[in-house]
Amino acid sequence: MAESNLAPEKSFVFDFVERNAEAVATIGDSVFYFGELGMQEVESAKLMTETLEKEGFSVERGISGFPTGFCATFGSGAPVIAMHTEYDANPNNSQASGETEQKNITAYGPGHCEGHNCNAAVMVSGAIAAKRAMENFGLKGTLKVFGAPGEEQLISRPYYVRDGWFDDVDVALHDHIGGDMSTVYGLTHAAAVSAYFTFRGETAHASTAPWRARDALDGVVLMDMGMAQFREHMEPDMRAHRVIKDGGDQPNTIPAKATVWWTFRAPTAEGARKVFEQGKKIAEGAAMMTNTEIEIEVMSAVWPVRTNQGLAEVIQGNLDLVGVPEWTDDEQAFAEKLQIAADVTPEGLKTEVKPLLGPTAQRAPSNDCGDVSWKVPMGRVGFPGNVPNVPFHHWAGGAALATTIAHKGSVAGAKTLAGTVVDLLSNPALVKRAKETFAAEIGDVVYKPLIPADQKPPVDLNREMMETFRKPMREHYIKEKPEFV
Repeated sequence: MAESNLAPEKSFVFDFVERNAEAVATIGDSVFYFGELGMQEVESAKLMTETLEKEGFSVERGISGFPTGFCATFGSGAPVIAMHTEYDANPNNSQASGETEQKNITAYGPGHCEGHNCNAAVMVSGAIAAKRAMENFGLKGTLKVFGAPGEEQLISRPYYVRDGWFDDVDVALHDHIGGDMSTVYGLTHAAAVSAYFTFRGETAHASTAPWRARDALDGVVLMDMGMAQFREHMEPDMRAHRVIKDGGDQPNTIPAKATVWWTFRAPTAEGARKVFEQGKKIAEGAAMMTNTEIEIEVMSAVWPVRTNQGLAEVIQGNLDLVGVPEWTDDEQAFAEKLQIAADVTPEGLKTEVKPLLGPTAQRAPSNDCGDVSWKVPMGRVGFPGNVPNVPFHHWAGGAALATTIAHKGSVAGAKTLAGTVVDLLSNPALVKRAKETFAAEIGDVVYKPLIPADQKPPVDLNREMMETFRKPMREHYIKEKPEFV
């Protein structure tokens, strides 16, 4: 990274993050070993909020009814710059870091298999670096740092937007781990609606009097069959997938209650709503055929993610300044060995920043930050904390997340994030351009939350599973605390 021509504010934040690389790594590693599922990120949120509070941020906890959600604020006046990210793990993905074969930390336990632990490290560290620059150089504006629980279930940020937490925000920045240094603009992720379908019937002995029962599990099975037939008529970029949450208690007792959890995706909010409405009709038909009743509870509903061209240009400038970390031969060898084990292209770690080429292609996954991206201009900082090509939500996706690869990538991400914030605080024209390009990008689309106005967060989601594993997982918590100097 060439620093000779950098503005002093930019040199300051880059130097600050580099000097505090150990603290950056400590946050990421701590959240990795917490391994907390969505809505139960108690230790992760505690570490993040206490670290920000210690640095002088004013922290509001429990926002929008999320016990592990928060908003940390520093400064006052315009521009108001929001940073937001996720820090939840996934079930049954407890993978030992630094291993190139599947190896549990806690057998069958939850764990990070994508890199949200590094997302947390980048956001907190980048925010602290920007705050220190504001103090040292008299930069005016407001930083708002949002912790977003339950991203893997697409939950929290639509509530934040609905409840007004982004009403005064000028621009927003989201950081996310990947295999390269990159940013994009355009539509990037799909919209989604996620819901529980609970069938209720009447129990009976399955062998002596099955004719007396109304089988709730039959309702779930017939809904599955109906959705399978509907897939023939879905548009190519629509998706529907499910997991049975409750199928009864024992084979000789016909279940009076059964629940299936479906997620419906499409490129647009209206498309996702359309697939969901068809799913409701199929569920109602299944209930009619089985003489059961159906209850439908929306778990989450998110708009597609779009990222802003004006902000992408500012982020790209910082990505180019920071550059890709210098990887060692051992790090490259580890990456290639892991790629071979995961049966993906063994190309090692990326060595160049990905250029900003133009509007990106939209992909099928979703992220609950989509609602933010239709409320205000939003940019995404992509940083190389994981091994390229390895699949997420798979053991290989967790193998590098507390190694020097993750540490170096997180430092690069925090520098990029902090540098972008400094640019936006220092140059009002950049914020103005972000707003102008945002207005052109959304056109006449009017954002309205897909979640109902009176819906409450599912605060008990994953509680039972997390309580089962938290005790054995505590044995692996790291003792060090992040100290920024």
